[in-house]
Amino acid sequence: MGKLTWDTRDLSGGGSLRNKEGKRGFFLILAGILILGIALSLSSSAEIYKYMDPDGVNHLFNVPEDKYDFVLKDGWVRFHLGNHFEKYDLLISKASQKHSVDYALIQAVIKVESNFNPLAVSRAGAKGLMQLMPGTAKALGVNDSFHPEDNIDGGVRYLRYLLDSFNGNLQLALAAYNAGEEAVSRYSGIPPYQETRTYVQRVLRYFQNYTSDPRAPKGS
Repeated sequence: MGKLTWDTRDLSGGGSLRNKEGKRGFFLILAGILILGIALSLSSSAEIYKYMDPDGVNHLFNVPEDKYDFVLKDGWVRFHLGNHFEKYDLLISKASQKHSVDYALIQAVIKVESNFNPLAVSRAGAKGLMQLMPGTAKALGVNDSFHPEDNIDGGVRYLRYLLDSFNGNLQLALAAYNAGEEAVSRYSGIPPYQETRTYVQRVLRYFQNYTSDPRAPKGS
């Protein structure tokens, strides 16, 4: 499922919470969040992001991108994970065992990358569950990034490579998965990109949550 949006334009012409129509704008945004929350209960996201465009229109999204402001954090509004969460368990388990990458870690990366949407496409052109860029997919021998099994296997193989490249340092491997190996090497650590730092934090948070899930395979 793609981005879900809700136009919270203030009909009086004001789009900012700091203008004279701040209160009205706030209630419109709140109404948008509530409506979006109902919709997201069917799409498995538990975070909402806000972006105000040049025309003063507030848009709410269920997936993050650079220009969006964080509105609601996990735990404030709880939504069902949906069918996608368990749909790929066998494929994740298979790749986990094949490439010796933690099962819960793979879940966490997929959650943050695509929210378990096999047809997800980013603005940069990354595709599928683990958001493989065309060049990366080609190097990994993944011919169809929208094929769940091929995408997961390729993404996990790449994650394994990054873990080995950074001597098992999970944070650096995740940063490289998001920003590229060159960026991590250039800064000798996690690059000073807010997107990358947020990405690493989110993956680690989901990793911790999924690790404590009693349904997760043991010893993966």
